Amino acid sequence: MQAHLDRIQAVNGAVNAITVELGEQALAAAAEADRVLLSGQDVGPLHGVPFTVKENIDLVGSATTNGLILGEALFPPVDSPHIARLKAAGAIPIARTNMPDVGLRWHTGNALHGETLNPWNPALTPGGSSGGDAVALATGMTPLGMGNDVGGSLRWPSQCCGTCAIRPTLGRVPEHLSLSAVDRPLSIQLMAVEGPMARHVRDLALALSCMNGATPRPLVDARAYAWRRGTTQGRSCHRPRRRGHSSRCRGRRPSCSRCASRCRL
Repeated sequence: MQAHLDRIQAVNGAVNAITVELGEQALAAAAEADRVLLSGQDVGPLHGVPFTVKENIDLVGSATTNGLILGEALFPPVDSPHIARLKAAGAIPIARTNMPDVGLRWHTGNALHGETLNPWNPALTPGGSSGGDAVALATGMTPLGMGNDVGGSLRWPSQCCGTCAIRPTLGRVPEHLSLSAVDRPLSIQLMAVEGPMARHVRDLALALSCMNGATPRPLVDARAYAWRRGTTQGRSCHRPRRRGHSSRCRGRRPSCSRCASRCRL
């Protein structure tokens, strides 16, 4: 844990990926993790692993700012469900990461924390909106990051920074903001997912297995099908075929008449 905190101190000033360092809490949690390990107790699959958390995800003891100055005083009463699951698996939050205002831009920067730079070339974008986590991963400040995705916010910064991410199936990982007075628009809820970021694909699989499960307030819930690494248990790739016919064809192709006769109009 101390090695990662030292790395943050050495590197973050040049890239501005980390917005809040949780050093004191992380070291205390790491000391407790060592005690549990030495006592011979059972430990979780992520025991002692540090991870970073994007600033629009609820984490007890740290403000959920959404990259806004107005959010500096918004401290959540509980962790987001998937963060609680990661902690239960033994993972330890080490820092908060930067994002664009409300996550609505594909470049990471805001008036609250400033701009995050691409570690490979500061003239290029690190992507967004989970750019802070991608940069923290690329520079070795963390082995695991937590971001989210509506239109590419996990995938785009990973591509920009040479890291890995997965956008889980909608409903596979629970997502809920305890500070929200009202639910987000339905259009956003039907697109937004929480997901892990890492430097290696195998680490994504491990993190996702710890985050996966039923949601406390399911708008969409994918738990009907059990998910396990390396299997498609309960899934089927066989779906009824859908055929279509365009009036523009006008019989120009031999298949048009057959297509039209088979269409369900």
